[in-house]
Amino acid sequence: MTAKEIRDSFKQFFESKQHAIVPSAPMVIKDDPTLMFTNAGMNQWKDIILGTRDPEPRRRADTQKCLRVSGKHNDLEEVGHDTYHHTMFEMLGNWSFGDYFKEGAIDMAWEYLVDVLKLNPEDLYVTVFEGSPEENIPRDDEAAKYWSKHVPADHIINGNKHDNFWEMGDTGPCGPCSEIHVDSRTPEQRKASGKSGRELVNQDDPQVIEIWNIVFMQFNRKADGSLEPLSMNVIDTGMGFERLVRMMQGKHSNYDTDVFQPIIKAEQQITGLKYTTFEEETENPISKEQDDINVAMRVCADHLRAVAFSIADGQLPSNAKAGYVIRRILRRAVRYAYTFLGQKEAFLYKLLPTLVEEMGDAFPELKAQQTLIAKVMKEEEDSFLRTLEKGIGMLNDAMEQLKAEGKKELDGVQAFRLFDTYGFPLDLTELICRENGFTVNEEQFNTEMQKQKDRARNAAAVENSDWVELQPGEQQFVGYDYTEYECRILRYRKVTQKKNEFYELVLDNTPFYGEMGGQVGDQGVLVSENETIEIIDTKRENGQSVHIVKQLPKDTAAQFMACVDTDKRDASAANHTATHLLDYALKQVLGDHVEQKGSFVSPDTLRFDFSHFEKVTDEQLREVERMVNDMIRQDIHIDEHRDMPFDEAKKLGAIALFGEKYGDKVRVVRFGPSCEFCGGVHASSTGRIGFFKIISESSVAAGIRRIEAKTGKECEELLYQTEDMLRAVKAFFNNAKDLQGVIKKYIDEHDAMKKEIEAFQAQAVERTAKQLVEKAREVNGVKVITAVLPMAPAAAKDLAFKIRAAVDSSLLCVLGTHADNKPQISIMMSDDMVADHKLNAGQMVREAAKLIQGGGGGQPHFAQAGGKSVDGLSAAVDKVIELAKL
Repeated sequence: MTAKEIRDSFKQFFESKQHAIVPSAPMVIKDDPTLMFTNAGMNQWKDIILGTRDPEPRRRADTQKCLRVSGKHNDLEEVGHDTYHHTMFEMLGNWSFGDYFKEGAIDMAWEYLVDVLKLNPEDLYVTVFEGSPEENIPRDDEAAKYWSKHVPADHIINGNKHDNFWEMGDTGPCGPCSEIHVDSRTPEQRKASGKSGRELVNQDDPQVIEIWNIVFMQFNRKADGSLEPLSMNVIDTGMGFERLVRMMQGKHSNYDTDVFQPIIKAEQQITGLKYTTFEEETENPISKEQDDINVAMRVCADHLRAVAFSIADGQLPSNAKAGYVIRRILRRAVRYAYTFLGQKEAFLYKLLPTLVEEMGDAFPELKAQQTLIAKVMKEEEDSFLRTLEKGIGMLNDAMEQLKAEGKKELDGVQAFRLFDTYGFPLDLTELICRENGFTVNEEQFNTEMQKQKDRARNAAAVENSDWVELQPGEQQFVGYDYTEYECRILRYRKVTQKKNEFYELVLDNTPFYGEMGGQVGDQGVLVSENETIEIIDTKRENGQSVHIVKQLPKDTAAQFMACVDTDKRDASAANHTATHLLDYALKQVLGDHVEQKGSFVSPDTLRFDFSHFEKVTDEQLREVERMVNDMIRQDIHIDEHRDMPFDEAKKLGAIALFGEKYGDKVRVVRFGPSCEFCGGVHASSTGRIGFFKIISESSVAAGIRRIEAKTGKECEELLYQTEDMLRAVKAFFNNAKDLQGVIKKYIDEHDAMKKEIEAFQAQAVERTAKQLVEKAREVNGVKVITAVLPMAPAAAKDLAFKIRAAVDSSLLCVLGTHADNKPQISIMMSDDMVADHKLNAGQMVREAAKLIQGGGGGQPHFAQAGGKSVDGLSAAVDKVIELAKL
């Protein structure tokens, strides 16, 4: 069976078992503060599991794209070194929300694997939770009983809490689980090991691996660590698609299946290098060089998928949060291609057409976003390759310094700086150092790495208490229709972060919009008969608005009036509506290829990211502004459709965003020709926006542009600021009527004077060079020129090169210059001083720079250093002469 056929068979099987087949949620998570990426199939069902969303339909199945770069067996630096771990992977899963439980889940799993896929039952082993006496949880005898219908007793293995008790987090739903493991060893391997498959389960054997995990969620973990029964039992299963394909295709490595082989074949074609499969390696042991090539090709094949799917879901590489994870994955692939595949230019993006061809049908977002993905990847690769070159230059300088000092070990702090600044992982630094006869202090590197992790962990540490439930019920959001509404508190909890304490409240009815989709949450107050509590923010968590307050109401059982700050709400809503009009106008002016790639709206901010492959011209921006303002003047009223079936909304012409998760029913917002899926709050009509003005247009990443704009009162303030500035500029020019003409005249006069000054300075440098050459002293056949004089940095460099032109051999020139109280040292030598006397200007200037409290570097024949202390210039010049040892 091909990978596509296996994927389809899973869906067909569970559809026959009355499961609704649902699409994969985006791999990038946008509105969950606890997660950056979908790392398990159950992520999109968290709100159902937590009881904040209707569980219908109660049976579901899908193939979910996931990303993991940390945790058990998922350290990023290990991916590619074995046969079965990945960053991005597909998770086949089926769920039951209060429907079937342990027996049904076990029976269906067995039927699919053995009866449908025809896996040999003798190769299958299952684990059950062994129990936890300290938590008073017995062994999962119920699961073991149901497994005994299908497998002999010696194929049922007790598993510890680490492997067989699944938890969503420190708190929340959890429960025992059963793993299904497959022994895929060849008869020869089984004979050679002398061990049964049972003995190798969960022992990191690459041929005895877990393929399916069935989680029986039946408990809720409280903040104090205790467990209570869940109100609804949940089945959550996850089967690694890549591992299943491997079993079905009789391979011993995921990378030898038709999931990865097309990509690896493309790598071989581009690089001219050979990849050896697991079978080939078994028959003929390979060299260390070939093993490095194999690992690099696996890394690139795996990471290509992770990066491409993330960009397709709207996550661009960046230096923060999820964007940093994607950048780190891409850079790891670039580094392996650079080091082991000989790829000194962008490489990964060339593999994208193969990926799209293989997976584009199952995941249409890849096809739709192919051009953007390729442009972003190529730009990121080009950028990092430039960074690599810089880092290698720094490392070469460091090794030259070690050589000069007679040392053989690179300081671990320097190695960490290379990692932190230039993305150099330790193994690359070690490889380059080893090739040059040096080692790296790994212990110091690990110490620095741990310090960084500790800093990050402490900064992000959040402590949540248990929810205190005052009354049962689900929240109703009424904020589309009301800004004030009577309510009661359903539950609350205390949250501690960075020593600050605040409370989160969930109300039964709320007009407060929780931050979502790029729109900030509402602020306002909660009012009872006896007190007023300020709501400082509203977040969206598990499908409900969570209200943030600094103090808890004295009477939490009281009836309250929830009142939104309408000034801030109206300003935020106006900016949000303006983004819809802007999106429409951009498509009209630039073309249908324009797609929204992100936005941020608050009462005083409007930021809109979109796909476009060149700078938007001033004329195009003006046309966009005119179009938006025309729609504002028309005062088009909102045409809103709530709970509209998804297919009907598409027929209406509503625009869906790639990377967004939509349910069966959606909300559609239309303002005249603009029609979009949207769950945010909006102005009641376009006239409420007032006015729209673009203040900047810039590049965010390859193929992504960003517009920032102002609306309403903010536009008015912007107009006043511009008017005041123009009035002040006019005053500088005696309120000239032709201000533009007067300014042009001043610029022309300035340019002419600048040219005269530069000509005069050049003559002065020429005279100074001639005088210094004439005054040169000779030391053991070397012409030594030294001077300390006031001179700008550019002129000092020019002077040094003029002296070198006049003295083409046996030259050592050291200049100490200063301008604006900033000192600089310049060292210039003839080539024979470098070759015959073994002098290095870069090393010498670093040492001398210490005397002016500075640093610098350069080439062996010319180097410069800046500093802070002008008083040390003379001593620094003398230090260079001393180091030359003439």
